[in-house]
Amino acid sequence: MGLDRFDIKDRESTLLTEAIVIVDKETGVNYLYVGRGYGGGLTPLLDADGKVVVTKA
Repeated sequence: MGLDRFDIKDRESTLLTEAIVIVDKETGVNYLYVGRGYGGGLTPLLDADGKVVVTKA
Protein backbone atom coordinates (compact mmCIF):
# COMPACT_ATOMS: atom_id res chain seq x y z
CA MET A 1 0.00 0.00 0.00
CA GLY A 2 1.58 3.25 -1.13
CA LEU A 3 0.66 6.88 -1.21
CA ASP A 4 -0.82 6.42 -4.69
CA ARG A 5 -3.96 5.18 -2.93
CA PHE A 6 -4.90 8.69 -1.72
CA ASP A 7 -5.84 11.97 -3.43
CA ILE A 8 -5.93 15.43 -1.90
CA LYS A 9 -9.37 16.85 -2.61
CA ASP A 10 -9.08 20.20 -0.82
CA ARG A 11 -6.53 22.07 1.27
CA GLU A 12 -6.77 25.17 3.43
CA SER A 13 -4.11 26.62 5.65
CA THR A 14 -3.23 29.55 7.85
CA LEU A 15 0.12 30.46 9.32
CA LEU A 16 -0.12 27.72 11.99
CA THR A 17 -2.93 25.36 10.97
CA GLU A 18 -3.55 23.17 7.92
CA ALA A 19 -6.77 21.32 7.01
CA ILE A 20 -6.72 18.75 4.21
CA VAL A 21 -9.53 16.60 2.79
CA ILE A 22 -8.05 13.30 1.63
CA VAL A 23 -9.91 10.73 -0.51
CA ASP A 24 -9.11 7.01 -0.45
CA LYS A 25 -9.21 6.01 -4.14
CA GLU A 26 -10.14 2.39 -3.33
CA THR A 27 -13.09 3.04 -1.00
CA GLY A 28 -14.03 6.64 -1.86
CA VAL A 29 -14.06 7.52 1.85
CA ASN A 30 -13.16 11.17 2.61
CA TYR A 31 -10.94 11.97 5.60
CA LEU A 32 -10.23 15.29 7.30
CA TYR A 33 -6.69 15.88 8.49
CA VAL A 34 -5.99 18.92 10.68
CA GLY A 35 -2.43 19.71 11.69
CA ARG A 36 -1.04 22.41 13.91
CA GLY A 37 2.61 22.70 14.85
CA TYR A 38 3.92 19.25 15.75
CA GLY A 39 0.46 17.71 16.26
CA GLY A 40 -2.37 16.61 14.05
CA GLY A 41 -5.39 14.40 13.73
CA LEU A 42 -7.24 12.39 11.12
CA THR A 43 -10.94 11.48 11.09
CA PRO A 44 -13.52 10.34 8.53
CA LEU A 45 -15.42 13.33 7.13
CA LEU A 46 -19.13 13.21 8.05
CA ASP A 47 -22.15 14.79 6.36
CA ALA A 48 -25.04 16.58 8.10
CA ASP A 49 -26.72 13.23 8.89
CA GLY A 50 -23.57 11.82 10.54
CA LYS A 51 -22.81 9.45 7.64
CA VAL A 52 -19.32 9.06 6.18
CA VAL A 53 -18.78 11.17 3.05
CA VAL A 54 -17.98 8.90 0.08
CA THR A 55 -16.81 10.23 -3.28
CA LYS A 56 -18.07 8.03 -6.10
CA ALA A 57 -15.59 7.24 -8.87
